Amino acid sequence: MLSAKPISAEIYKWVDEEGKVHFSDQPPSAANVERLDVQINTYTSPEVTDVAQDLGADKEVTMYGASWCAVCKKARKYFRAKGIAFVEYDIEKSSKGKRDFKRLGGKGVPIILVGGKRLNGFSQGTFEKLYNK
Repeated sequence: MLSAKPISAEIYKWVDEEGKVHFSDQPPSAANVERLDVQINTYTSPEVTDVAQDLGADKEVTMYGASWCAVCKKARKYFRAKGIAFVEYDIEKSSKGKRDFKRLGGKGVPIILVGGKRLNGFSQGTFEKLYNK
């Protein structure tokens, strides 16, 4: 089972007559266009593994995510609705988030740690099984 699935998006880059650089998901009709390969890495299904590092205490919830990540937003909303205390690190904006994500061998977001267990992705059912052990 694949836990992280890169999703490709077509993004085009071009420079207008004034020298301004533009990016769009649609190429302009009359410009020298460069097609950029963009991959969005997010987990498509949850996967639980053990955490070998000392990154989580028993029942402590830590999430490594990104502001643009819809699955991270879903997890945040769930945690708040259930009154579950959690610490979140943005893997793009936080130096600790970047460092820990690399240390964990992260390939997509979110990564959620509960004690010594790691959840790649998020689903309410999988999280509850892990959290309520």
